[in-house]
This record gives sequence, structure tokens and C-alpha cells, in this order.
Amino acid sequence: MVSGENGAGKTSMLEAIAYGSALRSFRNSPRESLVRTGASSATVRMEVTDGSHRSLVEIGIAPPARDQVLRNKQRVLRAQELLETVRTTIFTPDDMALVKAGPQERRDFLDDLAVSARPRLLPVRQAVERVLRQRNVLLRQAGGRETRDVAATLDVWDDQLARAGSELTEARETLVAELLPLASSAFVRLTNLEQGLGLEYRRSYDGDLAGALAARRGEDLRRQMTTAGPHRDELLVASGGLDARTRLSQGRQRCVTLALRLGAHAVVGMRAGVPPVLLLDDAFSELDDTTARALVAELPLGQAILTTAGPLPPGARPDAVVELRGGRIVA
Repeated sequence: MVSGENGAGKTSMLEAIAYGSALRSFRNSPRESLVRTGASSATVRMEVTDGSHRSLVEIGIAPPARDQVLRNKQRVLRAQELLETVRTTIFTPDDMALVKAGPQERRDFLDDLAVSARPRLLPVRQAVERVLRQRNVLLRQAGGRETRDVAATLDVWDDQLARAGSELTEARETLVAELLPLASSAFVRLTNLEQGLGLEYRRSYDGDLAGALAARRGEDLRRQMTTAGPHRDELLVASGGLDARTRLSQGRQRCVTLALRLGAHAVVGMRAGVPPVLLLDDAFSELDDTTARALVAELPLGQAILTTAGPLPPGARPDAVVELRGGRIVA
């Protein structure tokens, strides 16, 4: 348990732990903001213990240069190597966007889960993002006209997008099938309701992606954007037949986000063989006592780090309590 007043640095502490796993901020902060004002660099250093095996992870952050990443004093060249060393799952107050915001939030959730569960999918996700950027730039530059050069280049991008995009989509669909029973049962226990969650992955196209890209090329040129692919798919979330985004109360929506995160945590643990570190940033502040106790009871085996600006959550019995003041550990 990490306690401290607002602004004491609790979220930054969790952000550093998560950054040591994935080399990215869960708050989507630019790298420059990870360095203290007035300093030119920052260092994340943590020791990871997995059974009898220990790993020392050290990350030097000095924008605009690339991060310098070491594991046991050896240079790490690929981010997925860190994911194989330490995995984290996180809940933050911003997670309400998983339910309330648009489909991009839920796509990102699935992709983060996919990469955490199977680190080899990281280059697949990056390939999809890279090809989409390049394809969309070309579509804008074409101005609606399919010249011979435009067509030839689109053929290249379409082939790459079809291969990487299909792999990412299939990974998402597999994860949704694994996630559904775990998240649904967690939701039932958090809410004490009989009905659980319904999850449906809906593709933005019929058939295979290569055929969809070919069929929609004319429309893509006219609209100057890629209209089919994993970037247009949707994860639908419901409970009792009601759309979680529009028909559930805010309290129920918060339980949906908690259930999705708890289910994702379980999926990663099953895939990796060891439970990831669970990071809960101010997760209890807007929960009633009944739901807070249910969440404490739901916390899985393994290490969980909770932050709070108030008293301990009802029913919590932490192994250790760390107090932060002004960004420093004081107790």
C-alpha cells in the first residue's frame, strides 16, 4: 500500500513501475514529462524477483535520445524483452473511459492485453500502426486519384496490413473469448448481481481483410482514410442486455472497468505462468464500502500495489504501507 496526499507522487511511482515493464507511460505522457523539471534525465531502476530468479532492470530516460535499457547490466534492444521480465496490469481512475469513451479505448485495452499476454505480438501491433500511418498518408496525398504509382504502393501497404492486421484481430478475438468468463464472474462478485458481462468483438469488415481492403480501395481514396481493419473494430460490453456505455449507472460502469482489469490480470497470469504485478491507482476513492470490500476480496494472488490518499480501504490488510511526501518515501 502506498499512501500520501494528492500530489505526493503516488501515481508517478506506479508509472515508473509500469514504464519498467513496457517502456511506455500508462498515462500516455510524453517522455519529456517523465523527467523532473530542471533535470536533463531520469532513471528507473527496479529489481524483479520471480521465484529464485532475480533481474535488475535499469532505464535511462534523456529525451530526445532513445531510452538506454539494461537488464542485468546487458543492453536490451527490444521492448518485448522487458515484457518477458516483468508484467504489470493497472487500474486507474481514467479507466472509466474503457466503458464511457469511444471504441479506441477498448481497442487499446485489448492490444495492451495481447502484448502483455504474448510479448511477441508487440512487433505485430507496431507493424499495424506503422502501415496504417503510411497508407493514410498516401491516401491523402493521392487526392482521390488512383494513378499507377499510387496503386502499386497501395498494393504493398495492403499486403502488409492484411497480414499483420489479421494476426492482431485474431489475437484480440481469442483474448475476448478467454476474458469473457473471467471478467463476467468478477463483475457478479463485485456487484452481487445475477447477470454478468457480455463481450462481443465486432469486426469492421466481412470476410478476410485482404479482400475488404481491395473492395474498399475506391472508398478509401475518396475519403482519404483506411475504412477497414483492426483500427475500426469494436469491443461491445453489456450487462443484462444493456449497453454498458449508455445504459448502466456510473457505479455499475466502474464495476465493469474493475472486472475487465481483473479478468485481464487473470488472462496474463495464465498465459505467462506467473501473476503480473497488479497496480491499483486510487481505485477505492469512489467505491462504496460494500464494493470496496468486494474488490479487496477479489484481489488475486501475487503482488498488488495500491495507492490511496485516505484511510485504508475496508477489509484491506496490506503486508506493508509506504508513505510518500513530496515525491519521497518517508515511512
